[in-house]
Amino acid sequence: MSDDPFQADDAATPLTPEERLDLKLSYVALRRELNEAEALNVLAGERWALSRKRDALNEVFLRRLHLRMFGDVWRWAGKYRTSARNLGVDHWTIEVALRQALDDVRYWVEHRTYAPDEIAVRFHHKLVAIHLFPNGNGRIHASPLICSPSKLAKSASPGGGVPSWRRQTRQAYVRALKAADAGDVAQLLAFARTLHGRKYRQWQSESRELYVSPFGFP
Repeated sequence: MSDDPFQADDAATPLTPEERLDLKLSYVALRRELNEAEALNVLAGERWALSRKRDALNEVFLRRLHLRMFGDVWRWAGKYRTSARNLGVDHWTIEVALRQALDDVRYWVEHRTYAPDEIAVRFHHKLVAIHLFPNGNGRIHASPLICSPSKLAKSASPGGGVPSWRRQTRQAYVRALKAADAGDVAQLLAFARTLHGRKYRQWQSESRELYVSPFGFP
């Protein structure tokens, strides 16, 4: 992994030069320092979300959650991106695309179109595909899909590198996302249910806490 704090790793989306200037932490000089700061901020955001009644299908809540997860590190936290990317929708259509996605998920919930965990996975994919924010799009809904930031921070090697199991898990996740982009959600659902050997029951418990309850399932 590069020491450059702005060198994207693990298929993360690179920031524009303007977005990099919005880093709040003057002490950050290495990628691992940025990773650690973001991990702590994301963990605080998760605690905030879990401490209150939340509506995962509310646009204001999604923006507030992103702000809570990244606001200690980035000034653009909680704000929709205003720059072009080689992925995601055109930035001027983000709000329309998000409203459509939320309407779709509400329909799935009301009509029980899919199993609760599949609704969670499909919703996750929609948000990542829209690419609402400059960065951190997967992480605002990734806790049940990928290891939590707190665990990643604790498992980092003494040198600040990324452990091989995390890289492999991340690579499998990115492959599953690309398959979902092509219309095959099965890989992403299988990834979420297995988490590379974790018991599906554990994931299901986490997904019900973070996703299903806000959707209104019992």
